[in-house]
Amino acid sequence: MKIICTQTNLSKGVSIVSKAVPSKTTMPILECILIDASTDVIKLTANDMELGIETSIDGEIVERGILAINARIFSEIVRKLPDNEIVIETQGDSQALITCEKAKFNIAAQPGDDFSYLPAVEKDDFITISEFTLKEVIRQTIFSIADSDTNKMMTGELFEIDDNILKVVSLDGHRISIRKIELKDSYSPKKVIVPGKTLQEISKIIGGEAEAEVDISFTKNHIVFEFDRTVVVSRLIDGEYFRIDQMLSSDYETKVRINKRELLDCIDRATLLIKEGDKKPIIIDIRDESMEFKIKSQIGSMDEEILCIKEGKDLLIGFNPKFLIDALRVIDDEEVDLFFMNAKAPLFIKDEDQSYIYLILPVNFNAAV
Repeated sequence: MKIICTQTNLSKGVSIVSKAVPSKTTMPILECILIDASTDVIKLTANDMELGIETSIDGEIVERGILAINARIFSEIVRKLPDNEIVIETQGDSQALITCEKAKFNIAAQPGDDFSYLPAVEKDDFITISEFTLKEVIRQTIFSIADSDTNKMMTGELFEIDDNILKVVSLDGHRISIRKIELKDSYSPKKVIVPGKTLQEISKIIGGEAEAEVDISFTKNHIVFEFDRTVVVSRLIDGEYFRIDQMLSSDYETKVRINKRELLDCIDRATLLIKEGDKKPIIIDIRDESMEFKIKSQIGSMDEEILCIKEGKDLLIGFNPKFLIDALRVIDDEEVDLFFMNAKAPLFIKDEDQSYIYLILPVNFNAAV
């Protein structure tokens, strides 16, 4: 094999596929990036058996072939080479020669025959969405997936399609995030659970342009994202997702309309008094025309009042301030509506069309604070 491509093109391609290289594996071949120049296109592939990424790059194929190179050393070499043409060629079965200007690297390589290619997926069942919309819907939900694998379901997000609506749901046991997106076309009903890791990597790779589109295909066990010149294949999380509808309620005893930026800035200021890992709640006292926010820690205390429009009963309630900040940061509306039932029931932040719903559980606190 012998190929020639620019450092810029190769570096971009390597950066994309590197996201699917496992940090730990018992199979050395999976620590490699596969360079496939066996056809008229140069393809780079990485696969950790849960997530696989393939991307095509521009370049000249002088001699066709396939080669697997250790991803870590390969990406470091490519990143530090000059911005010029790079030549990669095989030397026997187990060596690769990488040349750029006066720099030459001769490194160990593998034939690539043992590499796990991405599974072939029939593209009969797919939806189309803009890169911008997909990037946004991930940003607006990904923060409330669970960090640990204690409950596998909570480490993924539900993608539910019904007619022309895509609903994306995430939860971690303390909060729920729901986003509803209107699609251009109608599709048959479908529910899949996509690993959070896959969505985080997708979000890093896609540019987010409104005009660019992503095709999302489904099989029983996999989801496939195709955009630009890249294909991402991920295993789905098996099982039935939580019955979210049973957790949602339209009843409320107190409704507050408030300026989102003022609310977010106030809670953000309050967190200055909380050390990392400290679980001090922010206490909210809702009265006729104002919300008073109090927080007290070893560092000090804070008290701030914000004007609001209130319907219903007065209420004293406490929350983890981080959960409020996470939700408010991804809402684009100038004003937000907060719905409360009582001090023990969840807070709902939602718009009139329910294109977004954020549910946050309250926390216990000492009323004397």
